[in-house]
Amino acid sequence: MDAPGPVHGPALGPVLGIESSCDETAAAILAPDGTILAESVFSQTEDHARFGGVVPELAARAHLAHLPGLVAGVLQRAGLTPRDLGGVAATSGPGLIGGLIVGASYGKGMAMAHRLPFVAVNHLEAHALTPRLPGLFPGLPGGGAEFPYLLLLLSGGHCQCVAVEGLGRYRRLGTTLDDAVGEAFDKSAKLLGLPWPGGPHLERLAREGDAARVPLPRPLLGREGCDFSFSGLKTAVAQAVAKGHAHADIAAAFQASVAAVVADRARHALAMAPFDRKPGATALVVSGGVAANTAVREALARVAEAAGLPLIAPPIRLCTDNAVMVAWTGIERLRAGLTDPWNHAPRPRWPLDELTPAA
Repeated sequence: MDAPGPVHGPALGPVLGIESSCDETAAAILAPDGTILAESVFSQTEDHARFGGVVPELAARAHLAHLPGLVAGVLQRAGLTPRDLGGVAATSGPGLIGGLIVGASYGKGMAMAHRLPFVAVNHLEAHALTPRLPGLFPGLPGGGAEFPYLLLLLSGGHCQCVAVEGLGRYRRLGTTLDDAVGEAFDKSAKLLGLPWPGGPHLERLAREGDAARVPLPRPLLGREGCDFSFSGLKTAVAQAVAKGHAHADIAAAFQASVAAVVADRARHALAMAPFDRKPGATALVVSGGVAANTAVREALARVAEAAGLPLIAPPIRLCTDNAVMVAWTGIERLRAGLTDPWNHAPRPRWPLDELTPAA
């Protein structure tokens, strides 16, 4: 059952993006040139905080309750009706399957009802393409990243070094061997008695501490390749807490360790990246929730400067899960003539390098 092309309006009109892969319910509408016409996010943080993490069933129910209102709201603020859209893009993996089913089903329903093309968006590809959104970086030609570039995808569920060679052309150079970096932040914050989500709270606490007072390991630092490992660091945090070290000092030491490891892995990845284009990467890009951490950004900025490359990091609000990146990915794929059938099944696991290459 293939999705049809648009039967009214321009070849590519504004695109609706829907995000529901975890605990953020979001909708956004972007013009074909990347202009954000309207966006809205409903955060479920308060609903899950008392459980110390995301409860998948609660998240899915919240998506179901709030998504229709969010979509209606962004359409109204953009001054559009569904028939004015050029397509619908919805996150279809990876993520929590209940939320993916809600968002993808709603998006496919809109596409079917109004005979619009549908794009099943890979959440990781959306993070990877966010830096290409025009206008985010005025100092760059075209206002966004140009292929190819090296991506560090740092989030609560993913930690990868990826050579981004073009739309649908992604080579994973390294990944985490255990915990993702965002997961390590949250678990370490919990050991320090901080609220969930722990990353922002740990960063604030670290400003009050002295990293030199607590010797923590820097896993795989200097090792060949660009894989990551954070489970040992998390264990070391637990031991430091048990020994009675000041929590602010532990937080500072943990953050310094993560920043040093991420910078080291980025240096190795830049040396490994098999770009066809010479002299190689046009930029070092960091995306995902942990890209909002100031210490990590500063460490990567030094790596980029040493390599003679710009560091491109999306605005903080576009680092975490959002529908703007989903709509933009829809625009990129629709421009390349890539759509998905209405019976496309959401995937809780969907490796980035499994995407079909663009024609």
